[in-house]
Amino acid sequence: MTFRPLHDRVLVRRIEAEAKTAGGIIIPDTAKEKPQEGEIVAIGTGIRSEDGAIIPLDVKAGDKILFGKWSGSEVKVDGEDLLIMKESDVLGILS
Repeated sequence: MTFRPLHDRVLVRRIEAEAKTAGGIIIPDTAKEKPQEGEIVAIGTGIRSEDGAIIPLDVKAGDKILFGKWSGSEVKVDGEDLLIMKESDVLGILS
């Protein structure tokens, strides 16, 4: 199944955080927080301006991004847990 978000929405796959701290302490699954980094899987066409022109998104598929802790809605596409959120929920692109 292919999925394309509408308008200014993006589909994001979370990037799992390290299971070990810098000091070597292993963090159990119950104590881990949801990661705030992800990779964009698909994007919408863009948002429509007042004059009817489509303004393209600043992000593209494959970009690694940082987003807010409570951003987006969890969806399941082809058995994979993904997030769908508006482009405005993206805090920045990681290089």
